[in-house]
Amino acid sequence: MSTVPATEQMPAELSPRRVRRRLLELAAVVALIAVLVLVGPGLGSLRHHLAHASAGWLLAGVGLELLSALAYVVVFRAVFCPRMRWGLSYQIGMAEQAANSVLSVSGAGGLALGVWALRRGGMSVEHIARRTVAFFFLTSMANVGAVIVFAGLYATGILIDDRNPALTYTFGAAALLATVLVLALPALLRSGAPLPQAAERSRKLAAALRFLRYSLVQGIRDGLMLLRRRSLGVIVGSVGTMAFDLAVLGVCFRAFGASPALGVLVLGYLIGQLGGNLPIPGGIGGIDGGLIGTFALYHQPLASTTAAVLAYHAIALWIPALLGSTAFVQLRTTLSRESAPAAMCMPLAEPVEVAHVPALAR
Repeated sequence: MSTVPATEQMPAELSPRRVRRRLLELAAVVALIAVLVLVGPGLGSLRHHLAHASAGWLLAGVGLELLSALAYVVVFRAVFCPRMRWGLSYQIGMAEQAANSVLSVSGAGGLALGVWALRRGGMSVEHIARRTVAFFFLTSMANVGAVIVFAGLYATGILIDDRNPALTYTFGAAALLATVLVLALPALLRSGAPLPQAAERSRKLAAALRFLRYSLVQGIRDGLMLLRRRSLGVIVGSVGTMAFDLAVLGVCFRAFGASPALGVLVLGYLIGQLGGNLPIPGGIGGIDGGLIGTFALYHQPLASTTAAVLAYHAIALWIPALLGSTAFVQLRTTLSRESAPAAMCMPLAEPVEVAHVPALAR
């Protein structure tokens, strides 16, 4: 297994200059939205809801977001290395969330930070790659699985009064199809066609493609293995990250005097979150537009929904960003003081089932 020396450079995405630029962009977008809300025509009802929010419910939302952030740390440690020190797990996991909050490029910022930190910590490239796939598989399955479950609850009549059956069943079917395809991916990749001749002439490209195929196959298998073992950290962490964040949105609705039905709240949250995949600083506009639009399709009141979503996004953005920024400073100190703080994880990097590991071209 190959390892990377402690001199590994920080990714360009995380450079202080780029982060400062992103923060300025984020501040500008926040200021623009604040001005629009305060003086924009036709927003009197929204301003009324914001002015009469329940501070108690909003404070509960802050606590729930903290639990969601900590649950992320739990699943991070359970997937990458259950023997990693909790302090180091907290620093990496929380710093990843800060990068995702500030950079918000479909999770690439947090991914880049995590890869850099784990390589600096002495973990092998192969282990990082396959467990990164397992991590995204497991955390995504919590969201996708919830869509399937709640669509099924509506279909069987256990939940009633579906405000938009077409939307519910379309995304339920899409989630089920995506799950089947992902579960079939290891078999499809193992039996896939050989690399084209053009790629074979390039040793580096051929090695990279083999490594990608290996990482996807082993990563999904690792994720399924952790589920079969009923890893408490994986189950509690992946479900908790989603459930506590969902609860933040729920209490924000309560703060403005609204309370959508459980099925509407869950599906509106899960479908609306797709807007966060847009490469916008802080996800501002993408997440908000996705959530507000989805709840509008479920026929929820626009003013209270908009107020709840804005409050939810403010909490979900700044709690991880503030805690994670502090954790990132601590992480850099840890990595500069210790040469390989994640080296104890290396025995866990062996394949679940013995398989040839394609070497990366150097």
